Amino acid sequence: MDIQQAFNTAAADYDGLRRTLIPCFDDFYGTAVRVIPFERTAPLDVLDLGGGTGLYSGMVQAVLPNAQITVLDLAAEMLEKARVRFEGMGKSVRIIIGDYASTFEGSYDLIISGLSIHHLEDAEKERLYDRIYLSLKPGGMFVNADQVMGSTTELEKLYRQNWLEEVRARGISDEALDAAYKRMEYDRMAPLEHQIRWLEAAGFQDVDCWYKNFSFAVFGGRRSGSPHGLDIL
Repeated sequence: MDIQQAFNTAAADYDGLRRTLIPCFDDFYGTAVRVIPFERTAPLDVLDLGGGTGLYSGMVQAVLPNAQITVLDLAAEMLEKARVRFEGMGKSVRIIIGDYASTFEGSYDLIISGLSIHHLEDAEKERLYDRIYLSLKPGGMFVNADQVMGSTTELEKLYRQNWLEEVRARGISDEALDAAYKRMEYDRMAPLEHQIRWLEAAGFQDVDCWYKNFSFAVFGGRRSGSPHGLDIL
């Protein structure tokens, strides 16, 4: 089974387990939305990389109702969930089945990603951050809500132990935990500080980590220039 098959298989139950598998769900995604500095009514172009079921981009759409969302992902069954999600919101979403690690097209005010980029090898992450920067319009922003590796062996052990204790305390079934571990075989996490450096090297300004809870982090930056529809939500 490859990563595409793994996430297609998980599509049916994926959203239902998010609050269990992400112990800090509300703060994690809440921050990932609050840091977006655009006016609510701005007609923005937004790209969600590895957007899956549209969980994150759906939250963005809810606070930016005039945004045109594009969701790019490898897993067609996950993207079908995204289509249904946006239809339920009365919104039209662009769905693209593809591998963003290879290429993507267009120019965007906002590029987001949720729990996806950590599946890439480090060199792929660096190249992707370069491509994201070049794909942003002047003043555009990139927000990555993702998992990061502990910067030392002991910290990584602490991250893993805390996560396991948290999800077990939330009553996860053995079957669901086993499925999560199988998907985690595709993880290629990198420490936060490495990724901050890669973003800065790509040219991003105001690079920051706005939220971190063990391995769960929200970080990113913006492209220089005059932004379109800048405000604080």
